[in-house]
Order: sequence, then structure tokens, then C-alpha cells
Amino acid sequence: MKTKIEAVIERASDGGYGIYLPAIVGVTATGSTESEAKDNLLDAIKEVADYRKEMNLPDDLNGGEVSIEYKYDLTGFFKAYDVFDVSSLAHRIGINSSLMRRYKTGRAYISQTQKNRIENGIHDVARQLLTVKF
Repeated sequence: MKTKIEAVIERASDGGYGIYLPAIVGVTATGSTESEAKDNLLDAIKEVADYRKEMNLPDDLNGGEVSIEYKYDLTGFFKAYDVFDVSSLAHRIGINSSLMRRYKTGRAYISQTQKNRIENGIHDVARQLLTVKF
């Protein structure tokens, strides 16, 4: 049975993607695309699991047999889904557009309450888009 772990996708400092595991310090990966970063994360997980086995250390990675639940931080989301005009989205969900731009770039701290508000707003937009017919 695969161990379920959470991974967070973010915008890397070089403009690509970074992924880290909040529950397991030191397991990270980067890539120029989200797909490449995910592949590199799987490689990193396997390497760490193999090392832990070799060193007789606790194996919280189930030998590399894991099921990953990917989540985005805001910088990663807006990089992956650049179809969103951040200012328009901010207006739509009632957040100051300047503050939203700072959230997007990671230059402002964002509380869990504000994250939930943005996530709910994006989900509302998605539900509305599902009703569009041409």
C-alpha cells in the first residue's frame, strides 16, 4: 500500500517550478516545467528512501512507494495558471489588487483565511466556466 504524502508546488527563484514535502524536511525538487519538477521529485523521494534503507534509518517514505497529493502555494498556482488576470480575479473576490499581486509574487504574507478566500473564489470562477456554452 502506498504512503500518501503532500507536496507543495511553488514558483522557483529561477522562474521554473519548485516542489517540497512539508512533512519531510530536505526532500525537494525543481524543474523548468511543472511536469519536470514532479518527475524530479519522484526521483528525489526514491533516492532518499534508498539512502534511509541503506543506513537502517526509519522509512517514512515507504521505500519510495508513495501517492502524492499536490497542492499549490499561490506563486505556483499563478505560474501554472497564468490565464488568470490577477487584478481582475482580486476584484471579483473582493481583495485589493495590489495586495493580490504581492501574494502572487510571494512578497506578502498570506494567512490561511485569505488563502481559503482566494481558493473559494477560484472554485467559484471554475464552476461558472463549466456553464459556458458556445
